[in-house]
Amino acid sequence: MKHSNIAIFVPHNGCPHQCSFCNQKEITGQSFQPHREDVIEAIETARRSLGEKTKNAEIAFFGGSFTAIDREYMLELLCAASPFVRTGEFYGIRLSTRPDSINEEILAILKEHDVTAIELGAQSMDDEVLKLNKRGHTAEDVVKASKLIHQYGFSLGLQMMTGLYGSNDKTDTETAEKLAALTPDTMRIYPTVVMKGTELFDLYQSGKYYPHTLETAVPLCAKLLRFFEERNINVIRLGLHDSDSLRENMAAGVFHPAFRELCESKIMYENTLQLLSDNHISSGKVEFTVNPKSVSRFIGQKKNNVRLLAERGINVVVKQDESLNLYEIRIQDQKFG
Repeated sequence: MKHSNIAIFVPHNGCPHQCSFCNQKEITGQSFQPHREDVIEAIETARRSLGEKTKNAEIAFFGGSFTAIDREYMLELLCAASPFVRTGEFYGIRLSTRPDSINEEILAILKEHDVTAIELGAQSMDDEVLKLNKRGHTAEDVVKASKLIHQYGFSLGLQMMTGLYGSNDKTDTETAEKLAALTPDTMRIYPTVVMKGTELFDLYQSGKYYPHTLETAVPLCAKLLRFFEERNINVIRLGLHDSDSLRENMAAGVFHPAFRELCESKIMYENTLQLLSDNHISSGKVEFTVNPKSVSRFIGQKKNNVRLLAERGINVVVKQDESLNLYEIRIQDQKFG
């Protein structure tokens, strides 16, 4: 059964720092702070729509630094959600927070209130990049918090951003390697978006910051996606969620409603080129077999992969086989994936 989150946003609450890139109100399209009644209403709505599927769903508090908000308010939200977990209707509670807002006292409270998963907004494991973007924590804070979260038996999620001010593909790749070493259960990868009203927007306008584009972000994020998947780390999000507010307030950077699919298609294209090279095929009609769920990934958005292969002299024919994994491709019993 597919996992799902009942997302409840607590925007821009609990954050002790104003990060260079952050404008949570515009990213989420939400500015009000939810209270007990709002949490219960959201859960009740989800219960009606999901039915039995709630048993595999987590109630998720996203958008701010949950463990840094006022303690009384934090407990109000947890106490509203916890009874739905204790009845067995929902799997657990997931939350996101800052690495420097985790300690043993906090973790004991979260454990008591049925929290199952904690996601840390690491963003980078390069201290200079963290400093330039005014994160207010260090890479070592991420390491310490991750170890504590594991120690207390929570599922660990880590979040990173690519293309931050002061970063490059090398530092982003090194961040991925350092985060993978902390053995998270899940990862989120967010290419940087420049939002109006942020310090990053001012840096962009002044010419001091050059954001990634889709053309530069897709190859990097495809590489990172594959890196984590090869280590059995589940990338549960790649790119920001779509919203009217995001579209209206982004000034530059990387956003696409199907960003993950672009990255997966990039992986499939690279696999295809390697397979052709391994089989010494440079032109002609070629019959490729892929998993039915991967046909769109293989073809590419707007048939981009097919077009690129045609430019190389390869006339593509696609067959399907459910026994292949999502990135696996076969040519006449030859496989790569």
